[in-house]
Amino acid sequence: MPPTSLELSTLGHRIRHQRLAHGYTLDELGALVGVAGSQLSLIENGKREPKLSLLQSIASVTGVEVAELLSAEPPNRRAALEIELERAQSSSVFRQLGVAPVKVTKGMSDETIESILGLHRELQRREREAIATPEEARRANTELRLRMRELDNYLPDIEKLAEKQLKAAGHVSGALTHRTVSIMAEKLGFELIYVNDLPHSTRSVTDLEHGRIYLPPASIPGGHGLRSMALQAMAHRLLGHERPTDYADFLQQRLEINYYAACCLMPETASVAFLQQAKKDRNLAVEDFRDAFGVTHEAAGMRLTNLATQHLGIRLHFLRVDGSGAITRVYENDDLPLPMDITGAVDGQMACRKFSARAAFDEQNRTTEHYQYTDTPAGTFWCSTQTGTTSAGEFSITVGVPFDDARWFRGRETQKRATSTCPDESCCRRAAPDVAARWSGKAWPSARVHMQMFSPLPRGAFPGVDDNEVYDFLDRHA
Repeated sequence: MPPTSLELSTLGHRIRHQRLAHGYTLDELGALVGVAGSQLSLIENGKREPKLSLLQSIASVTGVEVAELLSAEPPNRRAALEIELERAQSSSVFRQLGVAPVKVTKGMSDETIESILGLHRELQRREREAIATPEEARRANTELRLRMRELDNYLPDIEKLAEKQLKAAGHVSGALTHRTVSIMAEKLGFELIYVNDLPHSTRSVTDLEHGRIYLPPASIPGGHGLRSMALQAMAHRLLGHERPTDYADFLQQRLEINYYAACCLMPETASVAFLQQAKKDRNLAVEDFRDAFGVTHEAAGMRLTNLATQHLGIRLHFLRVDGSGAITRVYENDDLPLPMDITGAVDGQMACRKFSARAAFDEQNRTTEHYQYTDTPAGTFWCSTQTGTTSAGEFSITVGVPFDDARWFRGRETQKRATSTCPDESCCRRAAPDVAARWSGKAWPSARVHMQMFSPLPRGAFPGVDDNEVYDFLDRHA
């Protein structure tokens, strides 16, 4: 891999430092190592990569090791300042201003460079803390959902990366163990450490300097969440993520690390073999897929959306709906009619009351999946829904397909059927005329105001994360 401009700049500074320390001019050192002074100047300014033989000659003449010239550390404070300024002036944040970069000269004092750097640091700080408006965030989320729809929710490069990492860790089949996840971390140079004092705004913290990934206590029941969190933390490194540049970048990174974790917990080769056999048997079921790999129902449902269209030729939809009926997670490529706002956003919209995703809350038996056919303006869909409860309240997980594909799924024989005409207001949003007339002017409900209605989007490069908490935590454990 060729060196970066920053690496070349650091190398150039170290060569210049040694040249000046020995009192050589460019031409004098050039004559000693067999190159023109002008060529040496290009190398010192980071404009040209020197051959190894030339580096060996420079090291020999100046009495140092080649490794010292190649060190990533600037040779002195002045060089460190110039390198930091070069990096700042090449950033996208600075380039967007359209301001000409400052050219550093020999006569420019360190204090002047420090002052300019202070302005750059403040510019970067303000950029990191820029607040995305709720509308901007919703648009970014919608654009990401539509991109994934075009890809049938399938990312082959991450699928291959996950299988490669699993093979290197010795995983062959069955549920992914905590031990194997630890081995995967070790191969990346990280140790998994479980602590009781993680910052409340984080799910995990990675200490890049000391090679540690901090996770919540290992006593959490089930363990799926811990494996997933560790895999997500590793994914940032494997996928080469940098600090998010905006909210859209943050969402893209979050999607990619979640996808990688899912690929590791439910590897493509094994998952596809399992699903293809179930389809052949006309017995596809999210609950079987879930149990075969030891993950949550939601994880299995989402993983099915990654693989069903690509490998089974089945288009489908996935919904997570909370107890109030609001859609909190969604994917569809089967044209299920979903409620949308003016920006095209689905998240936060109310699902139709007739949908299985909401009707399942009325079922007495919630230990098994709830099956239903729903006639809609876009056709008839078959759905399988499982409900659950967290500290935040009830939720349902739904996976559904168009009528013709129901033949591959367990539960297709259900007699439960509903009709939805949403987004027509008369379907489930508008009260029946006789009921509305009965109570018109005679009721005054007091609305439950959700605080998130007034909350700005979280600030910072990692939205919602308190940097002070994170740094205090790292200091405690370093």
